[in-house]
Amino acid sequence: MKPIIEIRNVSKQYLLGEAVGLYGNLRETVTQTFLRPFKSLRPHSNGTADGSAQSSFWALKDINLDIDAADTVAVIGANGAGKSTLLKILSRITDPTEGQVIVRGRLASLLEVGTGFHPELTGRENIYLNGSILGMRKQEIETKFEEITNFAGIGKFLDTPVKRYSSGMYVRLAFSIAAHLDPEILVVDEVLAVGDVAFQKRCLGKMAEARTQNRTVIFVSHNLAAVESLCNKGLVLHQGAAVFCGTAKEAIRFYLQKISMAGASTSSHIVDLSNTPGRAAKYRPHLKRVALYTENNEPFIGELRVGGPLKIVITVNLEEPCTSFDASIGFDTLSGQRICTAHSAYEPNRVHEQRHGEQIFTCFIPNLPLLPGEYQIGLGLDMAGHEVDWVDEAVHLTVLRSDYYGTGVVPTQGTFLIENHWALAA
Repeated sequence: MKPIIEIRNVSKQYLLGEAVGLYGNLRETVTQTFLRPFKSLRPHSNGTADGSAQSSFWALKDINLDIDAADTVAVIGANGAGKSTLLKILSRITDPTEGQVIVRGRLASLLEVGTGFHPELTGRENIYLNGSILGMRKQEIETKFEEITNFAGIGKFLDTPVKRYSSGMYVRLAFSIAAHLDPEILVVDEVLAVGDVAFQKRCLGKMAEARTQNRTVIFVSHNLAAVESLCNKGLVLHQGAAVFCGTAKEAIRFYLQKISMAGASTSSHIVDLSNTPGRAAKYRPHLKRVALYTENNEPFIGELRVGGPLKIVITVNLEEPCTSFDASIGFDTLSGQRICTAHSAYEPNRVHEQRHGEQIFTCFIPNLPLLPGEYQIGLGLDMAGHEVDWVDEAVHLTVLRSDYYGTGVVPTQGTFLIENHWALAA
């Protein structure tokens, strides 16, 4: 039996600068056509006709993969590895520069919030539109309509134009449509990064259900714990190349040992965040740098004893005057499970006043209550209650074994330490 998806020698090249518009609409096309004669008047650069640089970037290079029916495949890699580009090629949003993809089945994709929605149409109308795009008849869509709306939980907003939806409502409806219209192949990119915890659990449940129904699922997520529980196969991408393919557990182990930790050593206690690979493309670099210190204000160089103090100094840049802004610090396991979060909004004495330009947050944790092991720290910035920047894996942290309780017994089970006092009745 032939694979449901065949990927053969697929490569994708982008030209950097202004030479290419990947998803241009009619207005952009008309504008570019109008401006083209004027571009020829600019001074030439690097020998090009219009002065634009001809440097190229290979987002993917020579990818080969067979995906069988009923496979649940995780695509793993750091930001910029080429995961989303591969999914866009599979979903026929963009074409490969080289190679070909053969898809044998009806495919539904959820790559970005509201992908495929028409903003002027209502939620109800977009359900029918997306179903039609998938090749479904009206009767088929009506059969699933109630399930879709109940799962999405948009209630009275069903007949409201989706341009007025919040990002959470957008993604709930988009995922619900993609998951309920009986696709043979479901392609999902980072859906767990949006929505509340209850919705994320419903998403995981729906993807697990798709697996039991022998549908094919291709799943991109930084939540490696979810990947391990949902997927039976894993593909690891690194700088556009496929560097490992095997079971999901093997792929996670390879990623953590060979790629994630490879560049994680902290040679300096100051980390430049301006051009870090841990930032998603949708964010502007408001986070500029972070500096870490341990006991006696000593520079942190990657290791901390159990229960040791940690001071984190975060420098951000406010491009416009702003009154409401806060920094956050997330402590995660290497598999992406959030353990705890420190946030400046939790500070009871936090003073809000209008500020502009470079700002410095200092967070002091007197006793970091993590058990011995490897962890990663993510950093974020919120403005007016919305996340405007986030950096994954900004710093890696090794917590060393030590006699935290002063008894000679080193704690080894669980995730974090608690203060506890015992008494034995006489």
